[in-house]
Amino acid sequence: MPAITVRNLSIETHRALKDRAKRHSRSTEAEIRAILNEATAPDRVGLGTALFRLGEKYRDLELDFERDKSPIEPAVFD
Repeated sequence: MPAITVRNLSIETHRALKDRAKRHSRSTEAEIRAILNEATAPDRVGLGTALFRLGEKYRDLELDFERDKSPIEPAVFD
């Protein structure tokens, strides 16, 4: 399994990591793993959220089109 060594952490950062780990009832190493996993995980959202975000992105876009009202031919399955 890959391992990483992080050098030259400030005392404040190390203390904050230890405190955060304690609040989450895990070791400092496990806390750092959780932070890294969360920071690098793809943004997984549901379909509804994705569609909402897409709608928000194009909120001010106005589409000017007319609906085709011609009758639709029924499908033939021979």
